[in-house]
Amino acid sequence: MDMAGLEKELREAFYWFHEHPELSYEEVKTTEKIREILTAHGIEILPYDLETGLAAIIRGEKEGPVQALRCDIDALPIVEETELSYCSKAPGKMHACGHDMHITAGIGCAVLLQENRSSLRGTVKMIFQPAEETSLGALKILETDIMEDVENIWGFHADPTNAAGTIAIREGYVTAAVDRFVITVKGVGCHGAHPDNGIDPVPAAAAVILALQSIVGRNVNAFHPSLLSVTKISAGTTWNVIPAEAVMEGTVRTMEREDRILYEKRLRGIAENTARAYGAEAEVEWIAGPPATCNDREMAEFTRKLAEEKGFQTAVEESSLGGDDFAFYEERIPGCYMKIGTGIGHPIHHPGFAVEPEVLLPAAEFLNACLTAYAERTVGRNGIKTERARESSV
Repeated sequence: MDMAGLEKELREAFYWFHEHPELSYEEVKTTEKIREILTAHGIEILPYDLETGLAAIIRGEKEGPVQALRCDIDALPIVEETELSYCSKAPGKMHACGHDMHITAGIGCAVLLQENRSSLRGTVKMIFQPAEETSLGALKILETDIMEDVENIWGFHADPTNAAGTIAIREGYVTAAVDRFVITVKGVGCHGAHPDNGIDPVPAAAAVILALQSIVGRNVNAFHPSLLSVTKISAGTTWNVIPAEAVMEGTVRTMEREDRILYEKRLRGIAENTARAYGAEAEVEWIAGPPATCNDREMAEFTRKLAEEKGFQTAVEESSLGGDDFAFYEERIPGCYMKIGTGIGHPIHHPGFAVEPEVLLPAAEFLNACLTAYAERTVGRNGIKTERARESSV
């Protein structure tokens, strides 16, 4: 397929995905559409029984490594506020995180790899992963043996802070570990006019909220990025009754492993002891999410140099206390998570977020270049003879 034809096909697919967003674990039609396009290009779909999402494979005809590219596919429960001609047709749902671009660029990369498999070294597994927005969708893939023979993995994300096509990359930590907590402060309910007859959990909960902020300011190294946010509070059912309990939920974001451990320990201690000081009790539930995304130094440096060689604008990828379950893959194998500029505009998760379609083909081409060139590098580094070396030894 010529590049003009591929670009046209990618744009049409992108418009379709944007118009038909599906939430985490509900990506049934999205999966069917991905399967339809890949199959039309003769790309092999791996026979895994995933409820949503799929894995495909491109088998190179030359010896080389097994690599993977992760593309997430779910949307968000956001009412779209763009004026795009192809805006969401699903009420209250929107691709506000750019996953429609991730799907489409991944498809384009797969098509290019498939068409050039005669020169491709090794194997590439294309992971169209569900439910990234839950922070746990990657575990659905890791429950299977899809990744067992994979030696390294690539991931990418739409970046509305840079011009379309800019490749932003850094080594080391890129996104944070994402953990959730639920604290239930239990008191004794009573009439609102007679608080002395009960134990009011509301002031106890308020004290807990304020005390938790001391972890950031007094327990964690000031040079280590981290945060704790209480994002939801609920208590009571009416105005003249002191409730029996108050519940708060929130999130902790950390980069360093030891800080993650510290936060959980201190959060439990502060919540329990502060509530006790008010005569109440606190129960703490800690729900662990993905660890911090940490780019392999060699892969990150390779990606930056390759982007420069290919004529892309490059930038230093910003570290973010946002999270990505791509980190679960990186716990097992080396990985590289890059940002691809989609045009400066509204931030991700904003109802006005939009991707410039001009980025689709360049993104697909660059992802293809990463997988192809890194396979060549791996082969050379491991001493596997290239075709040229074999010819010279005859």
